[in-house]
Amino acid sequence: MTLGGGGTSPPVDSPDGGSHPRLSTTPGRLVVISGPSGVGKDTVLREVFRIAPRLNYSISYTTRPPRAGETDGASYSFVSEPEFAAMIERRELLEYARVHGHWYGTAEARVRASLDRGEDIVLKIDVQGAAWVRRRVEGAIFIFLLPPSLEELRRRLEERATESAESLELRWANAQRELAEQDRYDHRVVNDDVRRAAREILDIVESRRAEASRP
Repeated sequence: MTLGGGGTSPPVDSPDGGSHPRLSTTPGRLVVISGPSGVGKDTVLREVFRIAPRLNYSISYTTRPPRAGETDGASYSFVSEPEFAAMIERRELLEYARVHGHWYGTAEARVRASLDRGEDIVLKIDVQGAAWVRRRVEGAIFIFLLPPSLEELRRRLEERATESAESLELRWANAQRELAEQDRYDHRVVNDDVRRAAREILDIVESRRAEASRP
C-alpha cells in the first residue's frame, strides 16, 4: 500500500504497534503544520485557505467535546473513545496521539484520496503526530508555527478564556515542550502577523513544489 502512488518502501512501526509500508506523497504534496496551543494555527490556516482555496484540509478525528462555534465534520470529526479505539484497531489512522487528555488522529484514507488526485493537503497536528508522519511519509513538508515571544504566547492562552486554571497550566507546560521540538521541522514561521505568516507558508509550499518538479 502506498500513499499517492509512489513505490513501496521498507515498513516502519506505527503508533498502533503494527508495521506499515513507508508512504510517498507523490503526486500531491502533504503539508504538516504544528505549533503550541495559543500560537494561532487555526487563524493562520483560515487565511492560508482564503488566499489559496485550492489547498485541501485534512479534518482530524478527536475524542474531546466540541467547543463553542465548532462544527462536527468541519472543525473536527468528533467521536467517542470507543469509536476512536476501533479506528486504531482497524489501522485506519495515519497518525494519532493523546494531547491534553484527549485523542486526536488523522484518517489515512482521507489523506490518500487527496494526494492520489495530485492535490496538496494540509494536516494541523501536534509534534507527536508529526513525528509519526515524518517516519511514515516521504516528501512531506513540515512547518512549525512560532509565537513572537513566550510572553505573547502566554498572553494569548490566557485571553482565550476557554480553559480552567488547571487546563491552562497543562497547555502552557505542553507548549514549552512542543517549542523544544521546533528544530526537527523543515521550516519555522513566526506568527507576528496573520497575513504575513500565511503568505510565508504558501511561499514555502510553492517553493517546495517547484523544486520537486525540476528534472
